[in-house]
Amino acid sequence: MTVPDHVLAELRTAAQAAAEKLATNISGLDVGERLGITDAFLICSAPSDRQINAICDEIEVELKKQHGSSPLRREGRDSGTWVLLDYGHMVIHVQHEQERAVYGLDRLYADVPRLDLGITEGDLPQQDESL
Repeated sequence: MTVPDHVLAELRTAAQAAAEKLATNISGLDVGERLGITDAFLICSAPSDRQINAICDEIEVELKKQHGSSPLRREGRDSGTWVLLDYGHMVIHVQHEQERAVYGLDRLYADVPRLDLGITEGDLPQQDESL
Protein backbone atom coordinates (compact mmCIF):
# COMPACT_ATOMS: atom_id res chain seq x y z
CA MET A 1 0.00 0.00 0.00
CA THR A 2 1.36 3.40 -0.96
CA VAL A 3 -1.02 5.65 0.98
CA PRO A 4 0.86 7.55 3.72
CA ASP A 5 -0.58 7.39 7.24
CA HIS A 6 -1.58 11.08 7.30
CA VAL A 7 -3.53 10.66 4.05
CA LEU A 8 -5.28 7.55 5.38
CA ALA A 9 -6.20 9.49 8.53
CA GLU A 10 -7.74 12.26 6.42
CA LEU A 11 -9.59 9.74 4.25
CA ARG A 12 -11.04 8.16 7.36
CA THR A 13 -12.17 11.55 8.64
CA ALA A 14 -13.79 12.32 5.28
CA ALA A 15 -15.47 8.89 5.15
CA GLN A 16 -16.90 9.33 8.65
CA ALA A 17 -18.16 12.82 7.77
CA ALA A 18 -19.80 11.44 4.62
CA ALA A 19 -21.39 8.59 6.60
CA GLU A 20 -22.79 11.08 9.11
CA LYS A 21 -24.58 12.84 6.24
CA LEU A 22 -25.93 9.48 4.99
CA ALA A 23 -23.64 8.96 2.01
CA THR A 24 -23.83 5.45 0.57
CA ASN A 25 -21.31 3.13 -1.06
CA ILE A 26 -18.36 4.80 0.62
CA SER A 27 -15.08 3.39 -0.64
CA GLY A 28 -11.44 4.31 -0.47
CA LEU A 29 -9.02 3.44 -3.25
CA ASP A 30 -5.23 3.39 -3.25
CA VAL A 31 -4.56 4.97 -6.66
CA GLY A 32 -1.04 6.27 -6.01
CA GLU A 33 0.84 3.69 -8.07
CA ARG A 34 -1.74 3.77 -10.84
CA LEU A 35 -2.07 7.56 -11.21
CA GLY A 36 1.02 9.10 -9.69
CA ILE A 37 -0.68 12.48 -9.19
CA THR A 38 -2.61 11.64 -6.03
CA ASP A 39 -2.41 8.96 -3.37
CA ALA A 40 -6.04 8.01 -2.89
CA PHE A 41 -9.66 8.43 -3.91
CA LEU A 42 -12.67 8.51 -1.66
CA ILE A 43 -15.87 7.79 -3.55
CA CYS A 44 -19.37 7.99 -2.15
CA SER A 45 -22.92 8.44 -3.39
CA ALA A 46 -26.11 10.28 -2.51
CA PRO A 47 -29.62 10.30 -4.01
CA SER A 48 -30.06 14.08 -4.37
CA ASP A 49 -28.24 17.30 -5.21
CA ARG A 50 -29.03 18.71 -1.78
CA GLN A 51 -27.55 15.70 -0.02
CA ILE A 52 -24.43 15.78 -2.22
CA ASN A 53 -23.83 19.38 -1.15
CA ALA A 54 -24.45 18.55 2.52
CA ILE A 55 -21.94 15.69 2.33
CA CYS A 56 -19.32 17.93 0.69
CA ASP A 57 -19.87 20.66 3.28
CA GLU A 58 -19.47 18.19 6.16
CA ILE A 59 -16.33 16.68 4.65
CA GLU A 60 -14.75 20.11 4.18
CA VAL A 61 -15.63 21.23 7.71
CA GLU A 62 -14.28 18.09 9.37
CA LEU A 63 -11.07 17.96 7.33
CA LYS A 64 -10.39 21.61 8.14
CA LYS A 65 -11.23 21.18 11.83
CA GLN A 66 -9.37 17.91 12.43
CA HIS A 67 -6.45 18.17 9.98
CA GLY A 68 -6.23 21.80 8.87
CA SER A 69 -6.80 20.68 5.26
CA SER A 70 -8.68 22.63 2.60
CA PRO A 71 -9.32 21.57 -0.98
CA LEU A 72 -7.04 22.97 -3.65
CA ARG A 73 -9.92 22.77 -6.12
CA ARG A 74 -13.64 22.11 -6.12
CA GLU A 75 -15.40 21.06 -9.27
CA GLY A 76 -19.02 20.34 -10.10
CA ARG A 77 -20.61 22.14 -7.18
CA ASP A 78 -23.05 23.89 -9.51
CA SER A 79 -24.04 20.70 -11.33
CA GLY A 80 -24.99 18.93 -8.11
CA THR A 81 -24.53 15.50 -9.66
CA TRP A 82 -20.80 14.95 -9.17
CA VAL A 83 -18.66 17.07 -6.89
CA LEU A 84 -14.91 16.60 -6.86
CA LEU A 85 -12.85 17.90 -3.93
CA ASP A 86 -9.16 17.87 -4.82
CA TYR A 87 -6.86 18.00 -1.81
CA GLY A 88 -3.75 17.18 -3.85
CA HIS A 89 -2.79 14.08 -1.89
CA MET A 90 -6.36 12.74 -2.15
CA VAL A 91 -9.39 13.35 -4.34
CA ILE A 92 -12.92 12.99 -3.02
CA HIS A 93 -15.74 12.18 -5.43
CA VAL A 94 -19.31 12.66 -4.20
CA GLN A 95 -21.63 11.44 -6.91
CA HIS A 96 -25.31 11.16 -7.53
CA GLU A 97 -26.19 7.47 -7.46
CA GLN A 98 -27.04 7.50 -11.19
CA GLU A 99 -23.80 9.28 -12.14
CA ARG A 100 -21.80 6.76 -10.19
CA ALA A 101 -23.45 3.88 -12.01
CA VAL A 102 -22.87 5.51 -15.41
CA TYR A 103 -19.24 6.58 -14.97
CA GLY A 104 -18.17 3.54 -12.95
CA LEU A 105 -15.05 4.78 -11.14
CA ASP A 106 -15.28 1.65 -9.01
CA ARG A 107 -15.08 -0.52 -12.14
CA LEU A 108 -12.38 1.64 -13.73
CA TYR A 109 -10.17 1.21 -10.66
CA ALA A 110 -11.25 -2.33 -9.78
CA ASP A 111 -7.62 -3.49 -9.85
CA VAL A 112 -6.30 -1.09 -7.19
CA PRO A 113 -6.22 -1.91 -3.47
CA ARG A 114 -9.24 -0.95 -1.37
CA LEU A 115 -8.52 1.00 1.80
CA ASP A 116 -9.84 0.29 5.28
CA LEU A 117 -11.70 3.48 6.13
CA GLY A 118 -12.33 2.53 9.72
CA ILE A 119 -16.09 2.74 9.46
CA THR A 120 -18.24 -0.25 10.25
CA GLU A 121 -21.39 -1.45 8.54
CA GLY A 122 -23.36 -0.04 11.47
CA ASP A 123 -22.02 3.44 10.64
CA LEU A 124 -23.25 3.25 7.06
CA PRO A 125 -26.68 3.66 5.51
CA GLN A 126 -27.90 0.67 3.55
CA GLN A 127 -25.85 0.34 0.37
CA ASP A 128 -26.82 -0.64 -3.16
CA GLU A 129 -24.64 -3.68 -3.90
CA SER A 130 -25.10 -3.33 -7.68
CA LEU A 131 -22.60 -0.44 -7.89
